[in-house]
Amino acid sequence: MNKEWSEQNKRMQLLIKKADTFDQGKDVLFKLRNDLMDTLLSFKKDLKRNDFDAMPYMNADGYHSKNIAYSIWHIFRIEDIVAHTLVSGDEEILFAGNYQNRINSPIITTGNELVKEQISDFTKQLNIDELYSYVADVNKSTEEIIRSLTYSDLKLKVLDERKEKLISLGVVSTDENAVWLIDYWCKKDVRGLIQMPFSRHWIMHIEACQRILNKLK
Repeated sequence: MNKEWSEQNKRMQLLIKKADTFDQGKDVLFKLRNDLMDTLLSFKKDLKRNDFDAMPYMNADGYHSKNIAYSIWHIFRIEDIVAHTLVSGDEEILFAGNYQNRINSPIITTGNELVKEQISDFTKQLNIDELYSYVADVNKSTEEIIRSLTYSDLKLKVLDERKEKLISLGVVSTDENAVWLIDYWCKKDVRGLIQMPFSRHWIMHIEACQRILNKLK
């Protein structure tokens, strides 16, 4: 794991544990996310369109077995679902912004159910410019939600009706590679969700993208 990102993540987790350092922890989280976003934006600037679909490690175990376009979709679908359907209980950006049509995505799910060639078949259809617009909108809306959180909110669990809403939306596949996400998220409190989809999840997948990029070079 990138040492600087790892240290920022550890520091954020320590700071949000205490009421008197909670706001400071949020600032560290935003700095970490900004640094990670800079890396994501560098992909858009530096890569050719077909680089986003390349899968040089298709048969490996690990996140680097995917491709860069998939990783971006996956990070921000998960964030959109968790931030809006589970934490704030409002409409996901994918639906509010008509992003499925804009991105030309055949799916509305997280993509966990896709394997090997299914991943590249999926990403070859995507409009990368619109995918990055989605990234920007999800990132902005998540950070607005995080800014509004108080320290006492961190112990809140996902409401049962929001879990039911999640299931009814069909945004998590019923495939065994995906359906576990529902219970995984819904057993966490808000602090747990900050620590995984909103921070560490980004790190894991962006580092995998960097590994793919290094291979392509």
